[in-house]
Parts: sequence; C-alpha cells; structure tokens
Amino acid sequence: MRAAEIGGARIWCSDRRGGASTGPYATCNVGDHVGDDPAAVAENRARIAAAAGLRPPSEWIWLHQVHGAVVHVADEPSEDVPNADAAVTSVPGLPFVVVTADCAPLVLACEDAIGVIHAGHRGLLAGVIERGAAQLGAMGLGPVRAFLGPCIRPDQYEFGADDLARLVDHFGGDVASSTSDGRPSFDIPSAVRIALMRAGVAPEDISDSGVCTASSTDNFSYRRDGTTGRQATIAVLM
Repeated sequence: MRAAEIGGARIWCSDRRGGASTGPYATCNVGDHVGDDPAAVAENRARIAAAAGLRPPSEWIWLHQVHGAVVHVADEPSEDVPNADAAVTSVPGLPFVVVTADCAPLVLACEDAIGVIHAGHRGLLAGVIERGAAQLGAMGLGPVRAFLGPCIRPDQYEFGADDLARLVDHFGGDVASSTSDGRPSFDIPSAVRIALMRAGVAPEDISDSGVCTASSTDNFSYRRDGTTGRQATIAVLM
C-alpha cells in the first residue's frame, strides 16, 4: 500500500496484494459491487484500515460512484451512501475513499479541508474536478493541492474516435495520444491536470503516483481483465 501527503491530507492507495479474495478478485478487492464474496470484501477493507491505522471502514465516507459531477459534503459517517463522485470535508480524522480500477482517483487538499474525486472520462466532461476544487476552495484556507493515484495511462487506453474527439474538443489536443501499438488513446492524467489548472490549481501543486493500473500486475484494471476487483484511494485530514 502506497502512502503520501499533500497539504493537510494523509493519503493511502491500496493495491491488489494482501487480501482475502480469490479468483479474478485476488486478493485485496474493496469493491462491493463487482460480484466478490461480501465477507472477503469486508475483510479486505478491515485489513487496509488496520495497516493504515484508521478507524473501521464502517466509519469511512463511501460514495456510490455514478460517473457524474455531484460533490458530497460530509462531516460524519452515514448508513446512506450518496450518489456522488466527489466528497469534501473539514473534519479531521474522517477517512474519505474512492474505489477505482482504471478511472482517476484524485485527492485535493488545502490547509484545513480535503476532498476525494472519482474521475472517469464522463465525470471529466461533466466537470467533477472543477466542482470539487471549487467546493474545497470555498470551505478551506490556502492553496488547493492535488494528488493523482493509480489510473490507466494512455499507452494502454485505446479510445473510440468519436468519444476521443469530444474530449479533445473539451480539453484540447494534449489529451489525444496513442497506445503502445499505435492506436488512438485518451490521456486521463493530462485531462486531470488540465481540469485542475482550469480550476486554479498551480501546476507545481499537482503530484502524480505515476502508476498505470493496466500495466501494473499489483493493481486491478477493468480494461485489462474485464471481471476484476477495485482498489481504494483513501484520504484523511490530519
């Protein structure tokens, strides 16, 4: 499990190692919506919490991610999981989490508030990053900083011409790339950076894990494997 810090946030990125799941979900799948044994998922989440020294996962802020641009503001856990792809808080010690296979997991942080964002190509077009950054900036002090967790990279992310054209129209030509075998592809990290800079985040305040989920055997990747698990990106305001 990788750890990082930006602003007032402590961050952990889980991978597929060290869990209890089997088959295509082996071994540390945290997704409860992909067909895995619920008992194994619960055990995996508990192991991650223990390894990071966090409160139990039942006390984390989870999201029902729908590839939209809704930002959830939370100050305590709830049994009702909101339909949202971003969440922000100014409460210290409260873990926020997004789960991904290839989409971009993003953590935003200023001095006294944090946010998490799940950004696939649909959420990027809908403006989830800009909305999340605006909400965080309105509630916190100091510059907004960003950390991009493991996601698919352009050399592995073949993309249809029509969908890619819409993304190029929105973000500019830098998001158009090619796969390792020369096919058209979408550059998610570039789109994330462009959206962050449009939202006022300085380039020097954007950091990147550099991990490609489709290339790393330590990570789950839907594009590579089809039926598979999910990893978690967790952030806590310290």
